Amino acid sequence: MTDSVHADVATDRPDRYGKQLVSHLGRRKGGEWSADTGSGWIDLNDGKVTVTTDDGVLHLRVDGDAENLDRLADVVERHLVRFGERDELVVQWQRGAE
Repeated sequence: MTDSVHADVATDRPDRYGKQLVSHLGRRKGGEWSADTGSGWIDLNDGKVTVTTDDGVLHLRVDGDAENLDRLADVVERHLVRFGERDELVVQWQRGAE
């Protein structure tokens, strides 16, 4: 059964962090970032991450099976928080529809 979690991360540099996250996590299974649309995706083997940006916000959505969803979200969160340590990025996941 497929489930999802999403988070809206406040940052002054959403495009930078989106690109960095897709580039880093997409190395293994695949991922793509579009600077034109400020969006991208990452294949995490057991799930998929969709990354989009707006002014001051990085939107994250993780889709996967229920048993792996928390682990996948944790992987995304740990990497993003590490990348944005100086900016003190905070990720708060919410289940279900956005």
